[in-house]
Parts: sequence; C-alpha cells; structure tokens
Amino acid sequence: MEIIKSKEFKASKAWDSKFISNMNGITTKLHWTNKPYKWHINDGEEVFVVLDGQVEMFYKEDKKEKSSILNVGDIFYASVGTEHYAHPIGEARILVIEKEDSL
Repeated sequence: MEIIKSKEFKASKAWDSKFISNMNGITTKLHWTNKPYKWHINDGEEVFVVLDGQVEMFYKEDKKEKSSILNVGDIFYASVGTEHYAHPIGEARILVIEKEDSL
C-alpha cells in the first residue's frame, strides 16, 4: 500500500519517473518534466494523463502533424502506431500507463 502525492513529486531531470506498479507487463509511472520529449512510436498502446500542469501533445494523423493542449485531468490515448511527442508548458506531472520497457 502506498499513497503518492503527485503534486509533490519532482525528479532530478526531465522525464525521470517514480515507478508505481507493473501489472502483468503493463507499467504505471509518475513522470515529472519541464522539457519536451522526442517524436516516438510506443511498442504498444499508451495512456497519458496530465495530473499537474499543461502539456501540448503533438501527434501525426494521416501523416499530418497536429497538436492539442492537455490540461489537468485530460487523457491522451496513443493506439498502436501513433507517432507523438509531449511538450510541457512549464512543469508537468504525468501518469503514464504502457507496456513494460516501452519507449
């Protein structure tokens, strides 16, 4: 049993995370960042939940680059093959649920 106060979590560098669980190969991690990630495609599906801050999520749909501002409580679901990257607006804390050892 553990209680995690997500707003109090801060990593030593962007995109470091606190491991929360691994449930049959699906990991849940709390990430802290103040810098953008890189364009990537995960090895499986990904659920990305903004817990604190704002994130501009860039993604490609029909080979066209698009973006959406995600606020606290917003969820981005990347299906298999979705190319995307996250660009925080200031500091952000994000819950990420994905296949173990995914990008």
